[in-house]
Amino acid sequence: MMYLRNLFLFAIVWGCGLCSSYAADSRPNVLFLICDDLNCDLSSYGHAQVQTPNLDALAARGVRFPNAHCQYPLCGPSRASFMTGLYCDQTLVRRNGIYIREHLPNVNTLSQMYRDAGYFATRIGKMYHYNVPKHIGTSGHDDPYSWNYTINPRGRDKKDEGQIFSVTPGNFGGSISWLAADGTDEEQTDGIAATEATKMLQRHADEGSNFFLAVGLYRPHTPYVAPKKYFDMYPIDSIQVPTVPDGYLDTLPSPAKASITRKKAQVNLKTDLAKQCIQAYYASITFADAQLGRILNALEQTGQADNTIVLFTSDHGYHMGEHGHYQKSTLFNNATNVPLIMAGPGIANGKVARTMAEMVDFYPTLADLTGLEKPAFLSGKSMVPALKDPNAIVRDSAFTQYDSGYSIRTADFRYTEWGENAAAGRELYDQRKDPSEMNNLADDPAQTQTIQRLSQQLRQRIKSANRPPQGLKQNRIDIKRKVPQRNS
Repeated sequence: MMYLRNLFLFAIVWGCGLCSSYAADSRPNVLFLICDDLNCDLSSYGHAQVQTPNLDALAARGVRFPNAHCQYPLCGPSRASFMTGLYCDQTLVRRNGIYIREHLPNVNTLSQMYRDAGYFATRIGKMYHYNVPKHIGTSGHDDPYSWNYTINPRGRDKKDEGQIFSVTPGNFGGSISWLAADGTDEEQTDGIAATEATKMLQRHADEGSNFFLAVGLYRPHTPYVAPKKYFDMYPIDSIQVPTVPDGYLDTLPSPAKASITRKKAQVNLKTDLAKQCIQAYYASITFADAQLGRILNALEQTGQADNTIVLFTSDHGYHMGEHGHYQKSTLFNNATNVPLIMAGPGIANGKVARTMAEMVDFYPTLADLTGLEKPAFLSGKSMVPALKDPNAIVRDSAFTQYDSGYSIRTADFRYTEWGENAAAGRELYDQRKDPSEMNNLADDPAQTQTIQRLSQQLRQRIKSANRPPQGLKQNRIDIKRKVPQRNS
């Protein structure tokens, strides 16, 4: 009965979508693909071990951005930010468990813009924040105004939770945890999402209707669950664990130190355990790539690839032992840097963009590519110039905040201030000599002028990121919800 009810509701919603005042036409469609907690450990980004052939193929027919950065290295704030094109001090979402309209009741989200323009907007899986794995199969903290139709897949990874290993027993989302699973790809939640996406693409092809289709995969978010065959691709003996020199923590301001040591059970993992963790993360990435491949193949097979903008990304970066840390929530490059690949009409083939980019830029970029009018409140910049000419520089810095810290990444440096006017400390890293950001130069007298210049630039970025969004009401009252925060 439930299945028939859902099918009936889908028929009503689908029919209403086709009755829009906009007829199906040659406007480009949008396929928005996102993985959860994925860093740039991808073969197309130069990783020597991780295998991502489908993302490699997407990069070969589009533009890859090596220097795209999130606005906040935590799921909820980041997703609220890129879905509105606003910084986190504008959305007022700086933690998980907040619905976007609690603070911005009249915001017009990215997919809502397409819905208003006559596109059929569908969400499959995770786009806004979900506690993972707790909320798999539910709508999580979704925004109903953003979609015509939503699908919440739930696979055997939910049923198999009792088999999952965790460094903190019983905690699968907030702690590193993993399972080499039995069964097929199609039985996993992300496998089901890929199957549903292929069905939606076929329906749009049959109807000739314009679409904004957002598919949010849960992997490689913890628990790192993938069929055993993907684990077999990364033998334990081949896994390299990052090392941290003695005394390293003493070189950091106290808030930066706290950001990489707050999960005590995950600090200084024993080598054998660290290798298993990294193996599982890599396996989950390759599993996710396989599901993305199924979706991209369906786009091609249904004849819609030539008229569809594809955007692939993650919500933030991720540590796998770098700086002695695992997971996210730092202001190091590992946590801020996200993969970003775009392909489709009006986009160069097989190019690498030089410019810095931010996730707030997704909204204006997609609007420009599809000829839609951008809302006045947007803070992002259109990356279209870089999609046409990869040498074009749209941004000279990328801006990220976390807790009391603000950071900018330029072509040559990362500069971070903790606390108001750097009262809790600074960090400076020379990307040309120290791309791993292990040598803090903030106390080096030779860097005084560089610090002064970057501090001025950062504080201007902070001021801009706090600009009230034009035409939007900001509700600054924080609605307290009894939402568990440990599964993030």
